[in-house]
Amino acid sequence: MNQTMTVAINGKQEIISSGESVLERLQKMDMQVPSLCYHPSLGAIETCDSCIVKVNGEFVRACSTKINDGDVVDSLSSDVHEAQLIAMDRMLGNHELYCTICDYNNGNCEIHNAVKEMKISHQETPHSTKESEVKRSTFYRYDPDQCILCGRCVEACQDVQVTETLSIDWNLKRPRVIWDKDTTIDESSCVNCGHCSTVCPCNAMLEVGMEGEAGFLTGIKEETFRPMVNITKNIETGYESLMTISDVEAAMREERIKKTKTVCTYCGVGCAFDVWTKDRKILKIEPQAEAPANGISTCVKGKFGWDYVNSEERLTKPLIREGDSFREAEWEEALDLIESKFKSKLNTKGSDALAFISSSKCTNEESYLMQKLARGVIGTNNIDNCSRYCQSPATMGLWRTVGYGGDSGGIEDIAKAELVISIGSNTVESHPVLSTRVKRAQKLNGQKVIVADLRKHDLAERSDIFVKPSPGSDLVWLSAITKYIVDQGWHDVAFLEKHVSNVEDYLSSLTPYTLDYAVEVTLLTKEELIRIATMIHEAKTTSILWAMGVTQHGGGSDTSTAISNLLLVTGNYMKPGAGSYPLRGHNNVQGASDFGSMPDRLPGYQFVTDDEIRSRFEANWGVTLPSVPGLNNHEMVDAIHEGKLDVLYLKGEDMGIVDSNINHVQSAFEKLSFFVVQDIFFTKTCQYADVVLPASPSLEKEGTFVNTERRFQRLYQALEPLGDSKPDWQIIMEIANRMGAGWSYSHPSEIMAEAASLTPLFAGVSYERLEGYDSLQWPVKEDGTDTPLLFTDGFPLPDGKARLWPVEWTKPLEFEEVYDLHVNNGRLLEHFHEGNMTYQSEGITKKTPSVFLEVSHELAKERELEDGTMVRLTSPYGSVKVECVVTDRVFGKQVYLPMNTNGEGAINYLTSFHADKDTDTPAYKEVSAKMEVLKQKGKSPLPKTNHRYGNPQPQIGVKVEEKWARSDYTFPGDLVKNRRGM
Repeated sequence: MNQTMTVAINGKQEIISSGESVLERLQKMDMQVPSLCYHPSLGAIETCDSCIVKVNGEFVRACSTKINDGDVVDSLSSDVHEAQLIAMDRMLGNHELYCTICDYNNGNCEIHNAVKEMKISHQETPHSTKESEVKRSTFYRYDPDQCILCGRCVEACQDVQVTETLSIDWNLKRPRVIWDKDTTIDESSCVNCGHCSTVCPCNAMLEVGMEGEAGFLTGIKEETFRPMVNITKNIETGYESLMTISDVEAAMREERIKKTKTVCTYCGVGCAFDVWTKDRKILKIEPQAEAPANGISTCVKGKFGWDYVNSEERLTKPLIREGDSFREAEWEEALDLIESKFKSKLNTKGSDALAFISSSKCTNEESYLMQKLARGVIGTNNIDNCSRYCQSPATMGLWRTVGYGGDSGGIEDIAKAELVISIGSNTVESHPVLSTRVKRAQKLNGQKVIVADLRKHDLAERSDIFVKPSPGSDLVWLSAITKYIVDQGWHDVAFLEKHVSNVEDYLSSLTPYTLDYAVEVTLLTKEELIRIATMIHEAKTTSILWAMGVTQHGGGSDTSTAISNLLLVTGNYMKPGAGSYPLRGHNNVQGASDFGSMPDRLPGYQFVTDDEIRSRFEANWGVTLPSVPGLNNHEMVDAIHEGKLDVLYLKGEDMGIVDSNINHVQSAFEKLSFFVVQDIFFTKTCQYADVVLPASPSLEKEGTFVNTERRFQRLYQALEPLGDSKPDWQIIMEIANRMGAGWSYSHPSEIMAEAASLTPLFAGVSYERLEGYDSLQWPVKEDGTDTPLLFTDGFPLPDGKARLWPVEWTKPLEFEEVYDLHVNNGRLLEHFHEGNMTYQSEGITKKTPSVFLEVSHELAKERELEDGTMVRLTSPYGSVKVECVVTDRVFGKQVYLPMNTNGEGAINYLTSFHADKDTDTPAYKEVSAKMEVLKQKGKSPLPKTNHRYGNPQPQIGVKVEEKWARSDYTFPGDLVKNRRGM
């Protein structure tokens, strides 16, 4: 606990808490101190010197000086102001003030604001060029002649994002920011996360979407820009008039630039930020420090991947099939047809002949309405969502053992853990912002990291231990180290006695899982297994992250259970920095299930078979609800082939490319008597539809998402729906009302209010409690109290205890010897899932234009493969055609095929319909194939401008000591001392 201390600040005695810096205390007291390099999310960088104050008579930097008991702080005296002016003058020598015609003149330029607040009228150090050209990429640009060398971008790149691309070369005659070893942006290791432009205090790092768009006098052609700057300077004599005119122009901009808080529509991290729009133009994404999941962080998709919203390929009118083609129609005709077909099928075959698939991309409110339509209007529990494809096994493992199917804590807990174990998760590419918290904690705070995966991805390269178990064998090594921990007496006996049931039965079930057996099955060494067990034992807190490398197997639920068992045995629940973290893949895959898009559970995971629960919903909805669980989306495909399911209504999922064994799935779609698809693009799945309905993406509607850490966040409407497209909730309501529902929702907040009133898990969730960047993590009590850390008082199981659950290993699918390559698959950083949205981004597609097959150096040598070699992979279920990239990320006869395409390289032409035995999640990771070389020579599918060819330069911070050591640098406080003879 912080202790209090007494200090004197500008002549007044203050009682404050310990641990604060001088700058933090002065800011809390609303005392203005310039601080151009300081950023609350970055800490003290110490490059700009503008925050100089005096402490106990000595000039110091306020940002890095901690207050001690009895200190005397002076921030107002003339000599302090003089030192600050010297620092500011140096910065103005690096930055040319032409505010009125600058795209950054939006009220948030910190140099502009500091000049105004300090009443600076002129500068002594003339601005001069650094004689280096402007560096530019598709997404942002760096103007060295506007750069004040504050180092924020470097600090953010090195120690927040931890891509470690940027540095300042202090050895140059005129220092500047460089990429890698001073190359271009495109040829560097830059992943275009956008941190640099987000934290830049001026216009040096600027999003290209802002160029020529923000100001009334911006957008000047290059050849007239310099004369315009000179004219501006001549007219605006002295900085006072410059500031006045530019402030007026900045205020005018507020009338045409709209800033709307939204939540990212890509992965499950749940990054929140403001989107700047002018008409339909998206100028930039601006993350805020108060964003609970991400703070100032973004990835390339969240920062720059929004081109799809205005794509010419957007669906803007309903489409109706006529023969082998489609024609545009009006909403009335499309809805008439849907009503007719739905009612006809209900009359002839009953409600269970229809099925509904909700979307992990849509809002909670839309998921709620989709399942309400299925259950309350049509009368079937045939409703599911795409969590069936990825995270249902993780949820099952947690339901069995700890009672809730969600993350044990938040992203902050992952960062706090002494040890993080990542299993089957390509975290850096699949959950980029979350991975930065692990990389930062490891780099700066000594966090230990263990990675178990088939492929050497970025986190594996950084890990303390990287092990490569045999495909599908994770349950075995997890159980073996659990047994070893127990055999060594390292298990948490007190925790087990107090908080866990079924201990003896479980411990007995571990008998077969010896180290020798694990070595035989997994091909790991005893030394590796013992070292992992020892690190868990030595760590006070362990968090385990896992994803599709675990869940997409025939025994995915059991392996997830084994993870939770290990955490229980070692006492790694019920405390910060510990627990289970099944990383959710899509932005609202958690919320889609939370709000009842499941065949056996109503919103809040309440069983449809429970009469009391069902009666509560029946009373509210005024209907009788079906009590028998329905079909999941995997079972729906079989039911179509069997003739039991005739009508399917699917929204926001490209099931025809993302489901396993898509030849089988697509042939099922062809057998449907009526198929409705609702999406923003004409997807692969739309090709099989009878009616296609144009929906609106997240920027065109309001609602809420739930991220991977169980966090509710609001998104606000930034743009009007394009053409005749509509938000999904409105479309669902119109269909429901055609079927006699009589719904009258006027806003998604009303849908949330209804859902919360019926669901104890989030009873206290309301739009009022989610204003702006406010958020809530379920469970949420009726009074609004939420639960950032689960299981503080016990577990939501019958006796209040967690439950150890014995599991057995399910061997992976076996293939004939001819199928000699194991085809691993997963995500890439740049593209999302099948790429329907990200391939609409010219910049992203330029970096990664197509899918590719990663092959090992060993396999390349054996098969005479090289970058660009075109091959055909064939499994028993289909084939793909794809170009190779030779890499050290994969090993031996294991290859890696990203899922990011809907073309002839799509992974699901190879996958089977085999699934997890408990949840029917497809075993996407159990794929073997044979290879045929189609064309030995070809152009590499991965351009040399891709970040994977870069050469990062890791360092801590900006190496400010190198600046201080330069012969042309003198601390401003020392200059003032010399001037005044102090």
